[in-house]
Amino acid sequence: MYIKSLLTIILLSLITSAIAQTPTLDKNKQYEIAGIGFYNLENLFDTIVDPDTNKILQEDFTPHGKKNFNTERYYKKLNNMAEVISKVGTKVFPDGLAVLGVSEIENRAVLEDLVAQKQIKSRNYKIVQYDSPDARGIDVGLLYNPKYFELISSKTYKLDTYSDDQHFRTRDQLLVTGKLNGERIHIIVAHWPSRRGGEKRSAPRRIAAGEVGRAIIDSIQAAEPNAKVVYMGDLNDDPVNKSVKKAMKTVDKIEFVTPKKLYNPMEKFYKNGIGTLAWRDNWNLFDQLILTPGFVTKDNNFESYKFFKAVVYNKEFLKNDTGSYKGYPHRTYVGPNFMNGYSDHFPVYMILVKEKK
Repeated sequence: MYIKSLLTIILLSLITSAIAQTPTLDKNKQYEIAGIGFYNLENLFDTIVDPDTNKILQEDFTPHGKKNFNTERYYKKLNNMAEVISKVGTKVFPDGLAVLGVSEIENRAVLEDLVAQKQIKSRNYKIVQYDSPDARGIDVGLLYNPKYFELISSKTYKLDTYSDDQHFRTRDQLLVTGKLNGERIHIIVAHWPSRRGGEKRSAPRRIAAGEVGRAIIDSIQAAEPNAKVVYMGDLNDDPVNKSVKKAMKTVDKIEFVTPKKLYNPMEKFYKNGIGTLAWRDNWNLFDQLILTPGFVTKDNNFESYKFFKAVVYNKEFLKNDTGSYKGYPHRTYVGPNFMNGYSDHFPVYMILVKEKK
């Protein structure tokens, strides 16, 4: 754990992106802080086709595929992803984030290769990952530093939808329960169905995904009324869309949080024009961190971990610096062209705070 004074926390956190909403801390006290984040790794595939999943997309990521994705490019991709993970939040958390949810990963093997990269190897990140029935052959996963997080259990939840008698397969939602510096929390990692085919036509699938997420949270709260749950992921919708506001039942202000309303600090970023990905000169904020009331304080009570602030990690090195896509996330591929970038999404993370006893 990290021990910081209020002044140190504020000075360090102001180095990063704008604050969504910051509770009041006592300047005369010291606090323990912890970091939890999410990062869409943009098609972290190896160069081997898995016969049990979708071959068409995977064959693009082979030496003879459309993207000419060879071993050299694979390790460049790993190196770039590790570079980002090694830097996220380190001005506040010297060891980096305690927990990082990830999406668009092919399998456990690519995560094993990722955490073995020299930039983050010393953190000894452990992995939680399950293969899911997604048609693209991608999954979600969780990396955690065992120095700060102790795994208790994990499981997945499926989303089954049908349209025109077609069975739609997508990523499972991953639930991980553990102890963050001794305190019990639950983390759900999700990657909702894409907008392929159009936002309006595909919206029911994301609403269904939001309903699954909300059902998971409701089941946890039924057993633990004050449960601390972080719902994170690439939702392929913005914080103001029906799938988030209605299906998940989110609000953008701490004072509006109730036992049935979740707090979404990312909504303020979106309303202020800050996004995590760009498309046709528009910014979206698909990468979100949503919290149950157990993480939210209205009376400055920090006896246990509470939300302090959220951050969109949009540093300049993650952006294109020239051309028509200047300012957009610097991605790995644009069509068949290898750009040696990072991801088409920016990472997001949050700072949790509790008073040092």
